Amino acid sequence: MTIRDDHDLARDLAEGAGELLLALREKEGFGDPSGLRAEGDAASHRFLMEALARLRPSDSVLSEEATQQERLDPRRLRADRVWIVDPLDGTREFAEEGRSDWAVHVALWERGELVAGAVALPAQGRTLFTGEPPVLPPLRAEARSRLAVSRTRPPEFVRNLAHLVGADLVPIGSAGAKISAVLTGDVEAYVHAGGQYEWDSAAPVAVALASGAHASRIDGSPLTYNQGNPSLPDILVSLPGLASTLLAGIRDLHR
Repeated sequence: MTIRDDHDLARDLAEGAGELLLALREKEGFGDPSGLRAEGDAASHRFLMEALARLRPSDSVLSEEATQQERLDPRRLRADRVWIVDPLDGTREFAEEGRSDWAVHVALWERGELVAGAVALPAQGRTLFTGEPPVLPPLRAEARSRLAVSRTRPPEFVRNLAHLVGADLVPIGSAGAKISAVLTGDVEAYVHAGGQYEWDSAAPVAVALASGAHASRIDGSPLTYNQGNPSLPDILVSLPGLASTLLAGIRDLHR
């Protein structure tokens, strides 16, 4: 593994964990989905924690797979640098044969800001990272917008929002895959308000902001990370030309 800076480290760690997960999928198959999900979460978490302990020993880490005690460690809240990782975003899709909409998230928060991040989409052979942020596609002229939503629990208000602004809903698995779809032009926006945590969005939001996309809470307020309570329940990521329309529509629906 070649390490040049935090951007490259985020990419290398996300891709390394992704390679491990692909190998695990190949080895175990899909006969025991719950077992595959559990093993994938644990193996990727171990890989990332061991690598960060070795390569950035003075930094703190917030991982989805950490224990409650580890998440509440007060040293994290006092730290200048905190890695926020989701070892396997989209465990449901990971354990379904043929699905590629799952991801590995690695982000670095430093003194109040997301400063580096990578989203590996191993089954798609693609990694988006802040060192080389994607070039955003233009809005499609005279075409209906496409909103990425959860495959299993799309919020009702997003259905109403799509009707209000004249958009189509596109079901996609993990949050990382949804936000990546915005950045690569497969959809124009991702709107969610059904409950998430910092690790669900930190890495893809870091890449989105580096690329010039809009990323905020659904009321337009900033997304904040490394909080004592890692809950971050709602999010809007969109191409910049669509953000004001979606925020206005959300306000209208919540009046």
